[in-house]
Amino acid sequence: MTAADHLSWPFFAPHHAELATTLDAWAAEHVASVHTGDADADCRALVRLLGAHGWLAHAVAGREFGGAGEAIDTRSICLIRETLAAHNGLADFAFAMQGLGSGAISLDGTSAQRARYLPRVARGEAIAAFALSEPDSGSDVAAMQCAARAEGDEYVLNGEKTWISNGGIADFYVVFARTGEALGARGISAFIVDADTPGLSIAERIDVIAPHPLARLRFTECRVPATQRIGAAGTGFKLAMRTLDVFRTSVAAAALGFARRAMAEARARVTSRRMFGGVLADFQLTQATLATMAMQIDSAALHTYRAAWQRDSGRTVTAEAAMAKYVATEGAQRVIDAAVQLWGGMGVVHDVPVERLYREIRALRIYEGASEVQQLIIARELLKTHAASRPPHASDA
Repeated sequence: MTAADHLSWPFFAPHHAELATTLDAWAAEHVASVHTGDADADCRALVRLLGAHGWLAHAVAGREFGGAGEAIDTRSICLIRETLAAHNGLADFAFAMQGLGSGAISLDGTSAQRARYLPRVARGEAIAAFALSEPDSGSDVAAMQCAARAEGDEYVLNGEKTWISNGGIADFYVVFARTGEALGARGISAFIVDADTPGLSIAERIDVIAPHPLARLRFTECRVPATQRIGAAGTGFKLAMRTLDVFRTSVAAAALGFARRAMAEARARVTSRRMFGGVLADFQLTQATLATMAMQIDSAALHTYRAAWQRDSGRTVTAEAAMAKYVATEGAQRVIDAAVQLWGGMGVVHDVPVERLYREIRALRIYEGASEVQQLIIARELLKTHAASRPPHASDA
């Protein structure tokens, strides 16, 4: 049983296995050592590196705009994130944010918007960011307060966004703001805001347990041309959800990569750690722990690549993507915790691989929809399916 065994599963085409194998060898040589402790500088370096070697082409859509294909291939995105996460968590972050940050442009941008931004994203020459969350509207996106009022051929933005990955280093932000066409989710629009636009400021840099560029943004009478709106007015909420649907499954893939690395570190440790005349791997409790870890990893992989395959087949994956994210991130937390335990005292030494994984996995259970939100999505989809399948006059008895 190896980490590459799943590449022979029927979810994949031959080019997917080639992609993952090639990237694994490349990442071992190029990204594993990019870890200076300066998250901003490391992230910039990784974006340039990933772009220069062609990997970011998979994060954007449209060959004429630098993409690897006309549409984003979910299985490729997932394999890339899984592989990068196993080598360097910040490399996974850098890749993912180029895709998420420009995803709305790939999905619904005009030809002019795509031509201006996507080639630079694919080459690693422009850093993208996705600005959706606010201080009082995280999971409840429809409650956002950041507003954009129309004035002639411009929109004027006022409000704040927080927990914005790449905040402070991004060259442009895809910002979702209330434009008031209707109440709730139907009155939100999306805009591309260049980082040097007057009225946009970095209100706060946020330091988290697994450091990466993160900030709170403030918009004060920030004027953007109407041509910077993505899609029709009032369609921003749907566009945000479509963007998240593309990349939510890839969060599961990143968690899977972290879990696989933890398993590799655990196996290396227990087969070399001398104890009571043998090695740690000789003990049945150790073997039971490894077996549980292996089952959790395989379960996560099956959920992740089923969802990715279904999306690439043109099928709706709302429930499947939520299941994948929940199973993979929650399972990876357990796998990594077990790996730390098997490493013993060395497992909590700062920057030892399993300690770093322990910090890196925690955020994945929250961002792009916390685990509890994924449970609600799954239940909602189950009840929706049940309601649709009931006969019109079915008895409640």
